[in-house]
Amino acid sequence: MSTEQAKTVIELVDVEKSFGTQKVLDRVNLTVREGTTTVIVGASGQGKSVILKHMLGLVKPDVGKVLVFGEDLARINKKRMNHVRRHFGVLFQNVALFDSMTVYDNIALPLRERTKDSEEEIRRNVEEKLEMLDLQGANEKYPAQISGGMQKRVGLARALVLNPKVVFFDEPTTGLDVNKSNEIYRLFYKTQAQLKYTAVIVSHDVPKIFKLSDYVALLADCKIQGCMSPEEFQLSTNPHIRSFVETTMGPIYSSEMEETDLYETT
Repeated sequence: MSTEQAKTVIELVDVEKSFGTQKVLDRVNLTVREGTTTVIVGASGQGKSVILKHMLGLVKPDVGKVLVFGEDLARINKKRMNHVRRHFGVLFQNVALFDSMTVYDNIALPLRERTKDSEEEIRRNVEEKLEMLDLQGANEKYPAQISGGMQKRVGLARALVLNPKVVFFDEPTTGLDVNKSNEIYRLFYKTQAQLKYTAVIVSHDVPKIFKLSDYVALLADCKIQGCMSPEEFQLSTNPHIRSFVETTMGPIYSSEMEETDLYETT
């Protein structure tokens, strides 16, 4: 089945949002399909993270609908919202680990809060994610005792521990150097291949992030200017997209050769 035929998981329909007198989103339409990776790009301050907050049900639209698994998030009660969020994982920009908790306890926290699993079941699940994210031996360390790259991996492990259907990434490589960023992308690629989750990524890391993408959506002038494959995006005649490509990318795929082995999973 092609990605175009995949089931719709999230849909924004004519979403508008203002904060005070500032309009941030103006009739935004966006579809996220099951098992795909959709990357939202755009200049800083355009409202990309506001779109994520709508998808997570943290912000309600002034106008329009946010449909997740077919449910309008603005019209469901708290119990139903919690049920929807049970299928979400989130990797925050600042990771948001608890300094007073060990790596193990940070990863175990969603299981303890949102499931009735026994401690033995929790242990098996956490150890599986520790192995998946190459974190063996770090379980008793505290966030301050590990590197920024390892903290990102712990955050990803925590985002995945409930085996979510959808994982949201808000600028996942912020603060990391090129090597650590590539490491996070490799792990992202590997875990998505294993767990088959749908991914929504807000990122400034262009063009590298395109290698992970099924779809790229540009937010500019408060609207989604287009959502299409990376190849179509780079060849688009939409003036907003053309300007973004020329400004942020320069020669297309100029670093193709040095990144050919970036997503090897062996």
